[in-house]
Amino acid sequence: MKKIITLCILLAIAGGAYFMYWSQHPIIGDEIEAIEFNIAPGSGAHAAGQQIAEAGVPIEPVLFNLLARVTGKSARLKAGTYELKPGTTPLRLIEQLVRGEFAQEQLTIIEGWTFRQMRAAIAAHKGLKHDTVAMSDKEVMNAIASEYKQPEGLFFPDTYLFAKGASDLQIYKQAHAMLLSRLSDAWDKRDPALPYKTPYEALTMASIVEKETGQKSERGMIAGVFVNRLKLGMLLQTDPTVIYGMGSKYDGKIHKSDLETDTPYNTYTRTGLPPTPIALPGVQSLTAALAPAKTPALYFVSKGNGTSQFSDNLTDHNRAVNKFQR
Repeated sequence: MKKIITLCILLAIAGGAYFMYWSQHPIIGDEIEAIEFNIAPGSGAHAAGQQIAEAGVPIEPVLFNLLARVTGKSARLKAGTYELKPGTTPLRLIEQLVRGEFAQEQLTIIEGWTFRQMRAAIAAHKGLKHDTVAMSDKEVMNAIASEYKQPEGLFFPDTYLFAKGASDLQIYKQAHAMLLSRLSDAWDKRDPALPYKTPYEALTMASIVEKETGQKSERGMIAGVFVNRLKLGMLLQTDPTVIYGMGSKYDGKIHKSDLETDTPYNTYTRTGLPPTPIALPGVQSLTAALAPAKTPALYFVSKGNGTSQFSDNLTDHNRAVNKFQR
């Protein structure tokens, strides 16, 4: 009998040692790609262990269930989609499920995109639940911020992380909240002499600056020129607003007739800012619009190498046009 008891004790010790080793040993090695699995709502530790194993994770559901109970976390596992990454131990896996560290996806919204381009990118992302696909632009804005009627420019271009299967509304809400935060920060630091009545007007200017140049170092000067023009009551005469107003009629080229055709966005025929932003401005364009360069320049023309020639008067500007564009 003593031998049997001793054997049982030894087996228990060995079993406990193995259990401890197993709980702290990586489930998959670095040579194996991450494995995605899903925990259904209402699943206990036993069911969760089975679902993980059925997804292809090499784990013993009985040991997983035991570990969850021993650690006191069996009732705290959260439903959702997860990824088991190389190097993850059973203990770390339990913690991942308790914290709800779901499998993450990401989506990058590019500076200078229009809202239409943003919607297309969101609609094409396979990791999102597409709750807005049948909504109009107005309906999307009503679901996010009903005080705005037009969505253009009201979303911040950045990379957004989200749990796989999250609603696409989450991206819109995150990007809109980030834009408002960035705009508010820039507005609070603005020069009070700037000719903007509202943050929305500054946002509109930022969108124009965004589309006018890809040279980050010139954005302050571009904004400075446009601010000078606004103060003097001059036409802004910026091609990107004309192109935006043309909509689907724009074929990649802008003609003299386009500059003469009046639309709410044609800054060759109408003074002041257009009625809405024309694109999604990034933080540098927001900064430029609200902290423009102090310059006497009223004109600029592309040199053809990505930079611009700035001029204080029309005579010098015409010389620059002849030099760089004819």
